[in-house]
Amino acid sequence: MQRRDLLGLMGLTALGAPLRPAFARGATHGLLALDATAQAALVRAGHLQPAQLVQASLARVADVNPRLQALVELCPDRARGQWQGPPSPGPFWGVPFAYKDAVDLQGTHRRSGSRLQADAALSSASSPLVARCEASGLIAIGKTATPEFQLSATTEPLLGGPVRNPWNPLHSPGGSSGGAAAAVAAGMLPMAHATDGGGSIRIPASCCGLFGLKPSRSRMQGSGPRDAGVDHAVSRTVRDSATLFWWNQRGDGAAPLPPMPAVHGPSARRLRIGFAPQNLFGEMPDPAVLQEVTRVARLCERLGHQVLPFAHGIDGERFFDAFMVAWSGGAERALQQAEGTGRPPDTLLEPWTLHLARHARALPAGAAARAGAHFAAVGAQVNAWFDAVDVVLSPVAASEPPPLGWLAPTVPGATLWARLMRYASYTPLHNVAGTPAMSVPLGLSARGLPIGSHFAARVGDEQTLFALAYELEQADPWSHRVPPL
Repeated sequence: MQRRDLLGLMGLTALGAPLRPAFARGATHGLLALDATAQAALVRAGHLQPAQLVQASLARVADVNPRLQALVELCPDRARGQWQGPPSPGPFWGVPFAYKDAVDLQGTHRRSGSRLQADAALSSASSPLVARCEASGLIAIGKTATPEFQLSATTEPLLGGPVRNPWNPLHSPGGSSGGAAAAVAAGMLPMAHATDGGGSIRIPASCCGLFGLKPSRSRMQGSGPRDAGVDHAVSRTVRDSATLFWWNQRGDGAAPLPPMPAVHGPSARRLRIGFAPQNLFGEMPDPAVLQEVTRVARLCERLGHQVLPFAHGIDGERFFDAFMVAWSGGAERALQQAEGTGRPPDTLLEPWTLHLARHARALPAGAAARAGAHFAAVGAQVNAWFDAVDVVLSPVAASEPPPLGWLAPTVPGATLWARLMRYASYTPLHNVAGTPAMSVPLGLSARGLPIGSHFAARVGDEQTLFALAYELEQADPWSHRVPPL
């Protein structure tokens, strides 16, 4: 294809033409409609310069971020310094990117969505994960919003206000990587860094119509054997996620999992897929979610996979009691820090964080050890599932993206806990078990809100998930769907 024809397909007439009209018409046209892989290919071919990609991204941020509040800090000078430096041989040279405000990015603030850290100093160094992403060629333009200390399944921090879902600004983009998901769905970025300690990649991906895979424990840079959380990304396409996964996976001598080969497409292998629409409490999701996940199960059957009824066999009450022990521990450490300032903690921490912290302080001696022992037993039980099936299919969340305010940190603690246990009852199990899991954006509800489908596999078997995701992407494409922003 000739250079002029290629640019014409993107809505551009020349490299020097203004970019704003090309993508202001919508994500189906123009430069920012392209995924990260396609953007990087244009840079490698000499059709575009990294500066043009970054400037287009920043212009889009200026257009839509005031309405969505997805990015909380920009670093254009840092981006300029990177694109003016030597080209990266990595797969994403020149592609704009953003990091969740839960990691250190040199020259920016790490506030973690909390008033407690509102006056945080600039980070003097970047985390190893950032260095690895930058080696791939990704150029940081800023940081994305997160709920306070990543403690919720929505992104509505009192510091900065709620992030709005591009599909409907009255609804949540999910959490805790809600800022990342909203930014990608709105066309500000082709993909963005995200973390997942209980569903924080998969729930926002489902809410915003994106692909999001949580890797196995210890798989990625910075992830260790005791970590429930793991870093990766939310993206528009499977190939972007698969390539970044391949680049960022651990390859050091202490890595417990062997490096996975790059996955470039579907597999001929037909899978045994366990279908588990019920949550750990034996409850079915809301009708719109049940209808969608059932449709996806039938799609898998049409593709030749064997879909089997599946019972998880996990005691939901006991599991979430233990999960609350672990969850509240982080909040208690934040309360200790707040108390050390000499200021009233309720002026620094949100009501939900304080509720969790007080729960932690009321726990009996030995609660953490008992929770850890239970988690070890649950992890063994979940990994044993995959002797009978290759993949388990379930909802990502029990409902469509909820209205803003329904999961807000100002909701009374007991009420919010009950709502979270209903809404986010499918994803935390795989953080505890260390199993990889993904949200695939196959559905839209009758109200035009995205609904993802959740697939999980054995520890270390991301290859099966990526291959299945490629197949589903080909069979039921989603890239033509864009938010009515």
